[in-house]
Amino acid sequence: MTTLHRLRLFLTLHGFKHANKAISNGQCVNITSHSCVSPARDLSFHCKNIKDDFHCTAAKGHLPLNCSQLSKCFCTMSVKRLCWNCGSTVELFFCSSCKVIQPPEDNTNYFDLLNCEQAFSVDNQKLQKRFVELQRVLHPDNFCQKSSKEQEYSERQSALVNKAYRMLQKPLSRAVYMLKLQGILLEEGTDATADPQFLLEIMEINESLEETQGQDEINAIGQSVREKLKDLTEQLNSSLNKGDLRTAKDLLTLMKYFTNIEEKVKERLAEGW
Repeated sequence: MTTLHRLRLFLTLHGFKHANKAISNGQCVNITSHSCVSPARDLSFHCKNIKDDFHCTAAKGHLPLNCSQLSKCFCTMSVKRLCWNCGSTVELFFCSSCKVIQPPEDNTNYFDLLNCEQAFSVDNQKLQKRFVELQRVLHPDNFCQKSSKEQEYSERQSALVNKAYRMLQKPLSRAVYMLKLQGILLEEGTDATADPQFLLEIMEINESLEETQGQDEINAIGQSVREKLKDLTEQLNSSLNKGDLRTAKDLLTLMKYFTNIEEKVKERLAEGW
């Protein structure tokens, strides 16, 4: 037996806030502990309602008891969610038993949400097909005769699917999200560390676009920018496949500038040129 306090301490030290929350909700927590000095151990905990029972049973193995042991191991875990309506195990969107819609899960991975491989190169047709299928079953119009809770959950799930699709649909935002999953964030606004020569090039392109009066010239600038973006996209794909996140971040910074110019080209053309 191990106390709930000890389990909470272990999960908190490892950053498992979601598992910590799951304990309070009486959910099942499955943990695999990997140590650099000993074989992997599976730790499966079923946490009962803490109002009645303040203990969790470790089915296999045991928790590290001191900081030196904690520093030598890392864990992966999965939390089994339970249906708010009947208490059965739930799938991503609906209960596997009573089929009632569920609330969105905290920190849901967008790739998992849209059932596609977590990679920079995605099948856009498959991605769009999955998006349409999900919206067909999750759209709030389908729940207008349901309870207020189900209506709320359908709105939240539908909004989350929309957000995920927008994020993964375009190469730039998809790559930004992939880096975010690895804890790497892109700075907002101008990058002070960017190569001065590159910034000069961007400034000259912007000035040319502002001074250009003819549609052919605007289209020429747009074509040049699209070619640069295509080349950067190929380099980015290669860097992400290799796991070279630093280079990927640098390439994304360059893509951000050219993407901004591409949007300005579209605005100029929409003005009537």
